[in-house]
Amino acid sequence: MAQTIAALSTAPGGAIGIVRISGEQAEEYLSALFTPTGGRPLVPRMLTYGTLSVHGQVIDRPMAVYFPAPATYTGEPMAEIHCHGSSAVLEETLRALFALGARQAQQGEFTKRAFLNGKMDLFEAEAVNDLVCAQSAQAAALATAQLGGHISTEFSEMREKLVAMCAQFLAVIDYPDEEIEDLPLTEMRQTLEQMRTRLTTLCTSYERGRALREGLPCAIVGRPNAGKSTLLNALLGYDRAIVTDIAGTTRDTVEETLRLGGLILRLQDTAGLRETEDPVEQIGVSRAKDAVTLAKETGVVLAVFDGSQPLGEDDRLVIEQVRDAKRAVAVVNKSDLLTQMDLEELQGCFAQVVQLSAKQRDGLDRLIDTLMELTGIRDLPQDGGLITNLRQAEALSHTAESLEQACRQLGAGFSPDVIVYEIEQAIDCLGRVTGAHVQEDIIDYIFANFCVGK
Repeated sequence: MAQTIAALSTAPGGAIGIVRISGEQAEEYLSALFTPTGGRPLVPRMLTYGTLSVHGQVIDRPMAVYFPAPATYTGEPMAEIHCHGSSAVLEETLRALFALGARQAQQGEFTKRAFLNGKMDLFEAEAVNDLVCAQSAQAAALATAQLGGHISTEFSEMREKLVAMCAQFLAVIDYPDEEIEDLPLTEMRQTLEQMRTRLTTLCTSYERGRALREGLPCAIVGRPNAGKSTLLNALLGYDRAIVTDIAGTTRDTVEETLRLGGLILRLQDTAGLRETEDPVEQIGVSRAKDAVTLAKETGVVLAVFDGSQPLGEDDRLVIEQVRDAKRAVAVVNKSDLLTQMDLEELQGCFAQVVQLSAKQRDGLDRLIDTLMELTGIRDLPQDGGLITNLRQAEALSHTAESLEQACRQLGAGFSPDVIVYEIEQAIDCLGRVTGAHVQEDIIDYIFANFCVGK
């Protein structure tokens, strides 16, 4: 029998603090500390007002509720005490529960018990953590949709079909002399191909899912005095970076987080890219190049150019630095001045070119629209069909690879035992996503990333 656990499940410092208890002794421990007003008995699932006493002294007048198993979050008996937010009251309540025999819950242990007791699969459990950590309404909506089980149900249906296929193939292998109905190979191949296509689509959604969950690094680069710091301030809506007419004012990266609807950008204003003999400025240029390298691979690069000047050698250095970026936007700044830059040359180097005036904050909407389109944040599926972490993406990718191999073998007329091996591999990989086939150390690692009390 697992020991009863307890923890504070709300952030410290709030008006209300909730102490959560889960385990066979949950009702016993609650009754030892909480007395309903008027001496009435606790009614399951009904929030009740009363007194909270420790060592015979009333320390709070909270609300409390008891949930009998198995219809609880963890699948075990549970209880909650809704105290006032005093840290002293909450600490005394937990000490009293530990003295009764409860144990401090580990990180994510309530959700881990829910998973182990079959209340949710691993995909849904990870959605719980995504919901707790959501930094935007869109991220919260995605996590809630995943927690609703639609995608998990789809995975379960795929697994059932694959298991049925294996059973048919194994029947042919194990009973070759029996008159077993011919295998519908064409139909099987079509089913496997449909699954592979769907899983591949989910795998490719990982970039958008991660962007929604974690945000994207966004390096603002350009030659000195192109207007990088002014653009940073314009996007943020306040003066975060120092702006002067002196070239080389920005010597180090300036980092801030920007929320544009569902898009979260981790902005980095960098030192101007140019050849310099100044040792301090050289360090800044080196750090700017590092920021560009990271953003080129996993984020967004905003290459800023002074549109009131012709393209120079420093501008071409910038173009060369960002040439192979996955997502890059050429921002032609200072549109409030006479344009001297050859825009056609820029358009030949960048898929996206936006003219604006960061100083006048004119044209920012066009840049924001471009960023939203470039990252695909606007077109989010309503069923939670985005993959948000690398573990899920890799497992689904391996599943799709096994299914593709099985399709090839079916088309080439391979023997059933060879095809069964690939389908079994797919079943195993799919089970890693839902937790049906996953090692204990991986489970421990996943839930260790949760907060205490969840």
